[in-house]
Parts: sequence; C-alpha cells; structure tokens
Amino acid sequence: MFGLGRSRQPVEVDLHPPFPGEVIPVGDVPDPVFSARMVGDGFAVVPPDDATHLDVCAPVSGRLVTLFTTLHAFAVVSGEGLEVLVHIGLDTVELQGAGFRALVEQGAEVTAGQPVVRVDATAVRQSGRPLVTPVVMTQKKQVAELSVTPGPAAPGDVVCTVRMTP
Repeated sequence: MFGLGRSRQPVEVDLHPPFPGEVIPVGDVPDPVFSARMVGDGFAVVPPDDATHLDVCAPVSGRLVTLFTTLHAFAVVSGEGLEVLVHIGLDTVELQGAGFRALVEQGAEVTAGQPVVRVDATAVRQSGRPLVTPVVMTQKKQVAELSVTPGPAAPGDVVCTVRMTP
C-alpha cells in the first residue's frame, strides 16, 4: 500500500562518446586528477590524430547546467538526475577559450549526440595540450556501478553504462 516496503529499481543511464575516437578508462588519462578519479569515475575519448576540429557533443540527454566561460568543459544533468562533466582536453582552461566556440547556451535542453562546443583541434594541439577528453560522473554518491567499453567508438555508440544508486 502506498509503495511502502517496495524497493526502488536501480536506474541505468547509457552514455555516448562526445565525438568519434578511442575510448579509454578514466584511470588511463595522462592527468593525475582524472586518473585518480578525484573528479569522478568515467571514461575518456582520444580523438583521431588527423581531426582538424571537433564538435564535442552531449554524452547524454538532459539540461546543460554548466558551460564554463573558457568553454573547455561543460556539465549535463540527465533526466534521471545523473551529473556528467565533459572536460575537453587537458590543461585547456589555460587557453582562455581560444579555439573553442559554444554551440548551445547554458540552461538549454540537449539530446545525446547534440554538439555543444566546437573546438579547433589543430590550434589546441599546436598549443601543446592533449585533446584526450574525460567524461566523468561528478556526484560519486549517484554511481552504484559503472561499466566502460574501451576501444573505437562512433557517434551513437553506448560506451558507458551507469547504474545509479537507488
């Protein structure tokens, strides 16, 4: 009666790569803050070496709750409430937005696979910064279990499934 005593079913959220490339576990990211999972658990995508620009897409449908002024990172909260941060490249905050262009405004509803930021990949590489892009769940208490499928990934592929804490 009234749902008392009924256990809630765990919710699973599928995540997609923010752009085509090679999916790696977040523990393999060449940055100690990400590889030690200090920001959260997840995965990263390494773009192809010949990419001249990247359209960095929402890995999940939801609301774009944060778009950093330097455009190097953004966060989406899924319809299920999962908070997902996409950090475009490493040490790219130092570029102060050079080579980055917002395609969506903060607060907008986005769908998985929708471009959020366009990046001049050539300019970022020339600055000496790697374009490996971590995608992490920043609210650790939300994540009961996470599985990542490493290897080549294309738009629309499911590369990570998060089982949320009930």
